[in-house]
Amino acid sequence: MVNRLVVFVLLFLYCQLLIGQELTSSRNRFRYEIQSHSKRIKVDGLHDSDEWEEFDMIHELYNHNPIDKGLSTKETRIKMTYNHQMLFIGAWIYDNGDRVVQSLQRDSDNAHWNSDSFSVVIDPINSKQHGVLFGVNAGGAEIDGTLSVESSQTLYSETWDEKWYSAVGHYKDHWFVEIAIPFNSLRYTKDNDQWGINFIRTDKTANFYYTWTEFPVNFNAIDLNYMGTLSWSKPPEVKAKRFFVKPYVTGIYNEGRVEGASVDTDLEIGGDVKVPITRSLYADLSINPDFSNADVDQEIVNISRFDISLPERRDFFLENNDVFSNFGNENIRPFFSRRIGLANGERVPIVYGGKLTGNLGKNLRVGLMDIRTASTETMGAVQNTIGSFHYRVLKRSSIKGLYINRNILDESGSDRDSRNLGGEFSFISDNGKLNNVVMFHTSQTKGLPSGHFLGMEGSYSSRGFGAGWVFNQVNDSFRADLGFVPRTFVYNAEEGRLIRQGYTQINPWMKFTFFPKSGVLNTHSIRTWHHIYYFNRNPNERQYNLAYDAFFKNTGSFTVSLNHSDIDLMYPTNFLGENYDNLPADNYTHWRTNLSYNSDIRRRLSYALGINMGTFYNGNRLIVTSSTNLRFGYWANFGISYDMNNIDLPKNYGKTLLHLIRFNGSISFSNKLFLNSAVQYNSFNRNFSIFSKLQWRFSPLSDIFLIYNQNNETDDFTLSHRALMIKVTYRFGI
Repeated sequence: MVNRLVVFVLLFLYCQLLIGQELTSSRNRFRYEIQSHSKRIKVDGLHDSDEWEEFDMIHELYNHNPIDKGLSTKETRIKMTYNHQMLFIGAWIYDNGDRVVQSLQRDSDNAHWNSDSFSVVIDPINSKQHGVLFGVNAGGAEIDGTLSVESSQTLYSETWDEKWYSAVGHYKDHWFVEIAIPFNSLRYTKDNDQWGINFIRTDKTANFYYTWTEFPVNFNAIDLNYMGTLSWSKPPEVKAKRFFVKPYVTGIYNEGRVEGASVDTDLEIGGDVKVPITRSLYADLSINPDFSNADVDQEIVNISRFDISLPERRDFFLENNDVFSNFGNENIRPFFSRRIGLANGERVPIVYGGKLTGNLGKNLRVGLMDIRTASTETMGAVQNTIGSFHYRVLKRSSIKGLYINRNILDESGSDRDSRNLGGEFSFISDNGKLNNVVMFHTSQTKGLPSGHFLGMEGSYSSRGFGAGWVFNQVNDSFRADLGFVPRTFVYNAEEGRLIRQGYTQINPWMKFTFFPKSGVLNTHSIRTWHHIYYFNRNPNERQYNLAYDAFFKNTGSFTVSLNHSDIDLMYPTNFLGENYDNLPADNYTHWRTNLSYNSDIRRRLSYALGINMGTFYNGNRLIVTSSTNLRFGYWANFGISYDMNNIDLPKNYGKTLLHLIRFNGSISFSNKLFLNSAVQYNSFNRNFSIFSKLQWRFSPLSDIFLIYNQNNETDDFTLSHRALMIKVTYRFGI
């Protein structure tokens, strides 16, 4: 019976793959023949003149989400042209005059995707592997980012920043947006006259997304595979190479109270240089990089046996980061850039960093990064070298390679030189429904045995059904000093030491999605996922999960889930500190239930509520989460959230009530001047923090930042650190 089921599933997936191969490519079906324009269009949001009259028009968009059939009932008109410097896009977005604008913040998901907005996604190389996004909401707030493919889904990162222009004009029955993108802000090859392109309209008043091309809702609107074609009679001229220089000056006032009072001031100078090697290959050099303007990390309560990762926020590591980081999977990352600049949990200054990223031809994408950190009292200077390549094979698949070398120039302490080498084959079907990646990575550390990691991850996704699988096998000796592999370290609280050990993980999942034709729901789904971990070939931990999700037409959502865990705790463990006894090694069974609700985000006042309750090892745990956001027009958002953790273990194993409170405020004085603030109180980490950043983008890619940061102990609110910084950056070409 099992063998027949396996054969049936394989035949079903193969038939779906064949069906997908026969579909007409959206790049052939949707084409725009762009015409040149001798004059430069004035980007002012006004269309009273005849500057757009002579160009072909896209006059209809398709429904994409939550319905992926039929034409949009709201009209959208789009035109394009270009001159020797720029690509111009004009869009007339018709409505009844009601428009949702959450914020004027730049590069904000909330300001863009939760507002009425217009976006263009472009694949200039036409490889279906990488691209860029430009977008403007109805208030004029801009967003730009890079597109990359992970599994078969297109993801984007808004951290990429380039020079371009936009303007928005408002009229009674529509709003009008003009976009101008300089060709020296795009990476393309001179012989390619066919670019991938698509347009996305976010209609938040109706909670709909519309796209130029027609494709299934189970793929993001920004999907690289389902773009149309921007056809050039003559590709844009490749401009002469220019250096782009972005120096910075930062004035810093620091006050510390950890070990006695200390006050110091400093003036730091550095800069970034961008050198175009070709139109699709760039080199970046950062000297004495300064990351003071990076947003503060969000406080968390981590009561688990393993580390968790926080997102990278430093500008130098973010642009084209996927060429280095898109290896491994969610559970095992051979390279994680936040490891650079850390030593024994402390931050280490970076002396310089160099990076080369881009395309060598249509099929080969490369990355090379070299970063040197300063020496500390416990460790010498470290040279970090990372190299990678992504080579496209078949139509959408790729062969990828990664090399990491961490070299301690003046060795001290117990750290050693280490190297990682890995290769992966990622298969994606033409229609994107079926994907699978096979990966093998090795590690070599001076004086230690070599290690390896073998993995496989894949999924099948259709409009209403999805299934996936993950397999990871890590041996005891695998190390990733510049990566993130949390489960290879297990802490023995009785002996006070970390134990390195390998494991095997199996993670199957399945999801069914339903699309009601009427009622209050856009979609609802049932999903199940399971994690099984083996240590020394014996099942050590088993997690079984079942969830129901409902997404309402008014942008609200509801989730209920049930979790069962069975854990063989291998070593005595302490979750809450040395004031409590260590939880003994034994078998523990958990049953937990989670309920969550998010209200209509379009309203002036929105909120979210959640409760997670059930057993926790040999006791109980209750988690309550709540948040509310108050919006004043498009100029201000003020939010507050409260997370409560009530842990009740028997005897003296742990009984405590933990609180996490966050306040977030954002004020948009214009679409160039923003104030963002965060106040956080975490009783688990015993930290109270204040972070406030005023940013003025006075010129493209040029900013003035005024930043205040403060940390206090929560016991008596004694000041531990305070800093005030002003940073000025300015980018210019040579």
